[in-house]
Amino acid sequence: MNYIDVILPLPLQKLFTYSITEAEASFLRVGMRVAVPFGKSKIYTGLVHRIHTSKPLVYEAKDIHQILDEEPIINAQQLAFWEWISSYYMCTLGDVMRAALPSAFLLESETIISKNNQKEILDEELLDDEFLVYEALQHQSSLKIQDLMNILDRKNVLPVIKRLLEKEAIHLQEEIYEKYKPKWVRYVRLHPNFSSEAALQAVLEELNRAPKQKQVVMTLFMLTAKTKKPIKVTELTEASEASSAIVKTLIDKGILEEYHIQTDRVTYSGEENEASKKLNEYQNTALKEIKESFVKHSVTLLHGVTSSGKTEIYVKLIEEALAKGKQVLYLLPEIALTTQLVTRLQNYFGEQVSVFHSKYSIHERVEVYHNLLDNSAKAQIILGARSSIFLPFSNLGLIIVDEEHEQSFKQFDPAPRYHARDSAVVLANIHKAKTLLGSATPSLESYFNAKQNKYGFVALSTRFNDVLMPEIELVDLKDKYKRKKMKGHFSDRLIEEMTETLKEGQQIILFQNRRGFSPIVECVTCGNAPQCPNCDVSLTYHQYRNQLRCHYCGYQAAMLQTCGACGSPEIDSKGFGTEQIEIEVKQLFPDHKVARMDLDTTRGKYGYEKIITSFEQQEVDILVGTQMLTKGLDFRNVNLVGIMNADNMLNFPDFRAHERSFQLMLQVSGRAGRTEKRGRVLIQTYNPYHKILQQVSTNDYASMFKEQMDERYVFKYPPVYRLIKITLKHKDYNRVNMAADWYAQSLRQVFGDFVLGPEFPPVARIRNQYHKNIIVKIPSKQSLAKTKETIIRIDNSFNAVKDFRSVRVILNVDNY
Repeated sequence: MNYIDVILPLPLQKLFTYSITEAEASFLRVGMRVAVPFGKSKIYTGLVHRIHTSKPLVYEAKDIHQILDEEPIINAQQLAFWEWISSYYMCTLGDVMRAALPSAFLLESETIISKNNQKEILDEELLDDEFLVYEALQHQSSLKIQDLMNILDRKNVLPVIKRLLEKEAIHLQEEIYEKYKPKWVRYVRLHPNFSSEAALQAVLEELNRAPKQKQVVMTLFMLTAKTKKPIKVTELTEASEASSAIVKTLIDKGILEEYHIQTDRVTYSGEENEASKKLNEYQNTALKEIKESFVKHSVTLLHGVTSSGKTEIYVKLIEEALAKGKQVLYLLPEIALTTQLVTRLQNYFGEQVSVFHSKYSIHERVEVYHNLLDNSAKAQIILGARSSIFLPFSNLGLIIVDEEHEQSFKQFDPAPRYHARDSAVVLANIHKAKTLLGSATPSLESYFNAKQNKYGFVALSTRFNDVLMPEIELVDLKDKYKRKKMKGHFSDRLIEEMTETLKEGQQIILFQNRRGFSPIVECVTCGNAPQCPNCDVSLTYHQYRNQLRCHYCGYQAAMLQTCGACGSPEIDSKGFGTEQIEIEVKQLFPDHKVARMDLDTTRGKYGYEKIITSFEQQEVDILVGTQMLTKGLDFRNVNLVGIMNADNMLNFPDFRAHERSFQLMLQVSGRAGRTEKRGRVLIQTYNPYHKILQQVSTNDYASMFKEQMDERYVFKYPPVYRLIKITLKHKDYNRVNMAADWYAQSLRQVFGDFVLGPEFPPVARIRNQYHKNIIVKIPSKQSLAKTKETIIRIDNSFNAVKDFRSVRVILNVDNY
């Protein structure tokens, strides 16, 4: 008897074994998908992990339903990478599978509900919600769960289905369906019967009475002669200025013949590729040093100041990798960045560039996946956000991690909670490829590794064209408010500089790392502030919709007219976000165009593109935004950057707050003065003598690194110690407390003082679930693998306690 071990896209600790026939065993290979029954009646897509002849001891192996692939959809290197992610980040292979495969590959059974025609049900036997479902089934032969949710306007429809089943009013069945639909484009050509000149002449004479139809045939003839390529129906209708109905008539008459070709949804439509730019002497030196470093180290850190031309160095390295017939992965932290880079890379490499991120539709992502699987010429360079490390590379030669310090590379929810930068290093190692980490403000971890000679290190400290670093000025808000020199949230210095910059026809970026209008709305009389009913946070006011919103769970309410506690109509807003800055700028500079870039304005697929393009083309004079603005964007005409309030970032309760503030402020400053004229940066703060702000103003990364590392040594934080954060969640406050105390006590028996907590985080309740955190610190000499084994053993014991079974435990490795 033959068996297969299958990975299911569920958080299961072990793999499940299914039986297969001799014929299936000879056809199946590791990495193919199979539809398998799981549970009472569910069908899932499983992935073949191993083919063997060992019968399972504990249960009877079920038969598989069907084989879904003719070729494996994941390769051996991918599987090895999945296993590393699963073991390092303490999650299941099922979690990794769900994250790694585009959801279109995870066919799932959809429960189909149909009416039981064998039994007569009277209307009075049914409750209201049951009657609605039963009546809908009179008009439609079958319904899906989603349809029922829409009909009843609620999420939990299972009780209704259960009651209808008990009354024998309905049947349930499971149906597997394919989510990916290929895109077919309609083409047209002259019917082969009319390929001879005589036959064509006869047709044209026959069409004399239908001049529009004749025009279409003549146009098709001309287009075919000119391009030799297949002609799309849309092209033909445009060129002949005829409607598609006329083309259809010609097809019906048998004069034209239509056919369909499957095409990719994302295609490159540019002209011939241009040659990459010539590097200056500093870039050439850096490129030479990187190549030398790659001889000794598989990972190299490039510390290049903002606007030093790091991208052009990457382009040269990509050219070399392609010349060797290798694939390249270019990782970016933010989708906003890809919009600018796609154009640049496509100018150099044409259709060899493919883009992969969450703003692309499910179908577009499947196409990129298939192109990579086939090692197609269209997918030699992958430009993508963190999830693109899971793509099926077969011949990877180089991974570039741009802006490697960015926290967006870390996945927080759901599992696997991986860090794309660290995972990329392992992925490159599996493929025997090289990794280049690039940043103007490297993370302490990477810089520390370079100092320890674990990574190679190359510095590029001169801006392109010898442009000077921007001049940074700190504005003391305390003093400005005292002297009454503020207009709204703008100091007189900032207004003065903005006026000057706009007069010179230059552009401005204003940075405020909070979206919305104001984060707190407060009653002047009694001090009450409206809170989110599901989370322990105050609601943020969004003026453009006159709404109060929770940024944690998405709860929304209309803006209050009177205080909910005392009824007073005097309601004031405290603090400020991007929306308020945008309104104030419009009042201060009514003749100039202002745009805002934050999560609210970039929701659509092309949201980023529209804003960035209009700013690049100087249709917008002032751009207000959150940290999306800080990450490597290249605007040629920006001469002034204003940081509205530096203190919010500095006073954040996190051991990385100072490092992150330094990186954010220096990155946003780097958007200024990227061409001939020296840029200016104004940082508004209540504490201009803060060490971090002084280091930002002098662009002193080395002293920031030294100071922060001293603190990390003293307080035992990364990169000196490793961290595993354990979060417990439950809707019952007392149960979370009991469970967290039990868990922490078990950990302390093994790790002693290296266990911190349990402690409630600053926001202790999110989506009606109480959170409690425990942190385990791991010294460098302690075995990471053994530490994880111990934690998993404690976790298993925890889950065996009946009272704690409903408490959710989240293990987050390298939580930074």
